[in-house]
Amino acid sequence: MSRAFTKEDSGNWGDPGKRFALPPRDDPGFDEAAAEALLEAARTGDTGSAEMATGYYWGEQTLRPYVERILERARREGDDRLEQLAERFLR
Repeated sequence: MSRAFTKEDSGNWGDPGKRFALPPRDDPGFDEAAAEALLEAARTGDTGSAEMATGYYWGEQTLRPYVERILERARREGDDRLEQLAERFLR
């Protein structure tokens, strides 16, 4: 059997909740945390896991106000990569 089908890494795949610190979905801060999670995951090339964890897809209109604030912060702090990702999200 191919190693691709073994359960060696079963604890690391399929549970993005373990990788993203998100409040409960009904928490008023969830959307802001989801926006942060999506952008930080994009920074590491793991957007899909953040989408699974948050239930939001890249570019979600609901998250725009939070991403706009993150963009402002990235510019103030000189975080060029985060700025680039936020701008891409807002397109």
